[in-house]
Amino acid sequence: MSDYKQTLNLPKTDFPMKANLAQREPELLKKWENLHLYAQLRDMGKKRKKFILLDGPPYANGHIHMGTTVNKVLKDIVVKSKTLSGYDAPFIPGWDCHGLPIESNVEKKIGKAGHKVSPTEFRKACREYALTQINYQRAEFQRLGVIADWAHPYLTMDFSFEANIVRSLAKIFQQGHIQRGAKPVYWCLDCASALAEAEVEYADKTSSAIDVRFAVVDEAAFLARFQQAPAAGKGPIAIPIWTTTPWTLPANQMVALNPFVEYVLVECDGKERLLIAEPLLETVLQRYGVKNHRILAKTVGETLEHISLHHPFYERDVPLVLASFVTVDSGTGAVHGAGAHGVDDFAVAEQYQLPLINLIGNDGIFTEDAGFLAGQHVTKVNGLVLDVLEKQGALLYATTMAHSYPHCWRHKTPVIFRATPQWFISMEKKGLRAQALAAIKEVQWVPDWGQNRIYSMVENRPDWCISRQRYWGPPIAVFLHKETGELHPRTQTLFEKVAELIEQEGVDAWFNLDPHTLLGAEADHYLKCNDILDVWFDSGVVHECVLRQRPELHFPADLFLEGSDQHRGWFNSSLVSSVAMNGEAPYKTVLTHGFVIDVQGRKMSKSLGNVISPETIMQSLGADVLRLWVSSIDYRGDIFISDEILSRTSETYRRLRNTARFLLSNLAGFDPKKHAVPAKKMLALDRWVVDRARLLQEEIIQAYETYQFHTIYQKLQQFCSVELGGFYLDIIKDRQYTTPTDSLARRSTQTAMFHIIEAMVRWFAPILSFTAEEIWHYIPGKRNESVFLNTWYTELPALKDTELMNQAYWENIRLVRDVVNKALEQCRHAGQLGAPLEAAVHLYCEPALKKQLDALGNELRFVLITSQAEVHLANAHMEHVQTTDMPGLWLTIQPLITVPKCERCWHRSADIGSHVQYPTLCGRCIENIEGAGEVRHYA
Repeated sequence: MSDYKQTLNLPKTDFPMKANLAQREPELLKKWENLHLYAQLRDMGKKRKKFILLDGPPYANGHIHMGTTVNKVLKDIVVKSKTLSGYDAPFIPGWDCHGLPIESNVEKKIGKAGHKVSPTEFRKACREYALTQINYQRAEFQRLGVIADWAHPYLTMDFSFEANIVRSLAKIFQQGHIQRGAKPVYWCLDCASALAEAEVEYADKTSSAIDVRFAVVDEAAFLARFQQAPAAGKGPIAIPIWTTTPWTLPANQMVALNPFVEYVLVECDGKERLLIAEPLLETVLQRYGVKNHRILAKTVGETLEHISLHHPFYERDVPLVLASFVTVDSGTGAVHGAGAHGVDDFAVAEQYQLPLINLIGNDGIFTEDAGFLAGQHVTKVNGLVLDVLEKQGALLYATTMAHSYPHCWRHKTPVIFRATPQWFISMEKKGLRAQALAAIKEVQWVPDWGQNRIYSMVENRPDWCISRQRYWGPPIAVFLHKETGELHPRTQTLFEKVAELIEQEGVDAWFNLDPHTLLGAEADHYLKCNDILDVWFDSGVVHECVLRQRPELHFPADLFLEGSDQHRGWFNSSLVSSVAMNGEAPYKTVLTHGFVIDVQGRKMSKSLGNVISPETIMQSLGADVLRLWVSSIDYRGDIFISDEILSRTSETYRRLRNTARFLLSNLAGFDPKKHAVPAKKMLALDRWVVDRARLLQEEIIQAYETYQFHTIYQKLQQFCSVELGGFYLDIIKDRQYTTPTDSLARRSTQTAMFHIIEAMVRWFAPILSFTAEEIWHYIPGKRNESVFLNTWYTELPALKDTELMNQAYWENIRLVRDVVNKALEQCRHAGQLGAPLEAAVHLYCEPALKKQLDALGNELRFVLITSQAEVHLANAHMEHVQTTDMPGLWLTIQPLITVPKCERCWHRSADIGSHVQYPTLCGRCIENIEGAGEVRHYA
């Protein structure tokens, strides 16, 4: 046996089969840093049209998790794909640096501001803590392969940013959208501060559920309101209410009825008369254990307006009022109202000009005005309230119930509604709600259900409470007259002066400011506001503080991309603030993704033990596997992750990498300038695969443009596994390895593979960024320093539909090949042959299919990878043929085990042994070694 290995063109490449991503990726990161890649991209894009994705700032607290990983990788995929599409797509990362979570962590270390440390020292510690967290997260985001201006991020705690937050506030003041007043807001007893709606989450809570009698003051006046005089009845008259917040009863100032609901006056067991909504009568009486009842009269709620009732335990009377929010879904049809503790209640109290009764201090303690409850904490008084109701004979029924209740998102503790003097952005005062709703309709929402989601939220959102009673954040930098409470007449000018001071010293410039510095002698008549801004305001005005401040950006942004919870959060606050300032939305398109959960549908939680750390994955599988997983998900819904899912993703990565490696290994010795074959001279199969790559590229670019990344994942997998691995690359191995090095047959397929890898490396780049960069430097030919300094590959020649061997032709050939492969596999399992090259295939076809197969001539055997392939016209006298799944096609498989096997190409051929010098080779191998080489036209 001779060694003919040296006569073959075997694959050869230094591109490693084993990825070793955990070790190789950091090296590539260092290379990008040394290249100043981000700066090169900006220089390259100077004359390009811009595409601006505004980074929603993650909070500067804690390491990144799978949710932030998904978000940042999706953004990076968008930015990189836009760059490849010829845009200048700068990406400025940012961080949200103020707010309670940072305060809480700092408090644990050094104590509360104003107690153990001064507010100034506390703010300094908060700034240092936030910077530490930012540095952690920045390194982790960079490790993911995210290319951004990491040297110049925006930080909401930068002095210049803090100054521009104040300027943003000034603009909204100037437009007349801000007002001050005592309104009910979410109040966290642990924070001792107001909360925004976005800082509240709902969780189950067990509460006391009680029914309370409100006795009628003037029974004669009450009975006179009925259109028909009530029947005589026994007992005092009362209106029962039902509530799950007994602690609000001290602040009760009214009882509300629905004006259009019919109410019945009913005598209960001959002891008392109660007014109950008729639809609820049966359930209410059953709850109270009433054995005998008699309806005395009926009337609608509106007839009883202004009737006076006794407060159940204080010496004051409260009116009956009308409110459409009263329903008959539960309760009694009458609702106790405390304007200080409910948005709806507050609106009705204002309508009836009832003064607020606010008996709870900032610390959650009842004030002296609360009488027997004075000094008690709000969370401890329900039992005391029930006791006094019992003593006063006002308690009808008491139980407990579990229900959904608002909780502080940070402390996970129940919050209360409490009216306190706060600053609000009014949704109605200057028509801000209507403007915001109109702006929503001008935005593209991806997925499209996002429009209805945010529209509903803006349509129903209350005024935005923007003030907080804390220390770490930009100030509401205004001066209020000590007597009138009015703003200083030079407020707009003073805003700018304060902003200039903050630019130099940060927010301490305001909190340490002596008012005389700005107001002179007037300072004696004014108070400095020490409230800080809601942290959602800080991030909500990023459009003003970043888009309008950075020359490389523009307003509005082309895209905002965040999790679906941000319809309530950042999308919402950005929209409201932008419309308030500019009259338009800050974004053209908004894309939202779901939340990362485990395969059982549970959130990631340390207590559940289902947390998967991005850092752990990058250390084991590599960032590219993590990025590939992100691309594989349909982000419009829940995002599932598990070790098994990541393992499957890793297998897909290996297939993609091995495909690229095969292409590179078969480009050894190929110089595109010298060896590339013009499209018209390429073999038919090579022209087909290049055209297939061209068509696929169009689909991939379109998918990138429409943010359908999971379809790109699917298409890449299909192309590499099926169209290349399962068809084209399988077929061309014989030609690539056995024909002469410089033959047209070999250079044609090398040209095709060169075109494919040039296109593919760009398809990979936004997703498999490290792997694409690695591949880039193994592709033959002169090239620039990074794959990211390029646009989509444009040298993929098209195959016309008018040609015989067009896309449709080869698709049909693929179907024939699949049928043959199935038959060969059956023979192999039956022990009739081993490899396909041990077979001769006889195909019996209808005329149309025969014509197509005949076009390949003797090269059909190379397509089928059999040693022989013959085509016959199907007729009625076929014997021993095998039916197939393909209409119009029958076949037989003839084993060639007795026919000699060529030592070089492994084909079975009868002419082996006929050449004395090469007794173990077939004729075509001898021609490929000694002669000009075999001629191929098609495959």
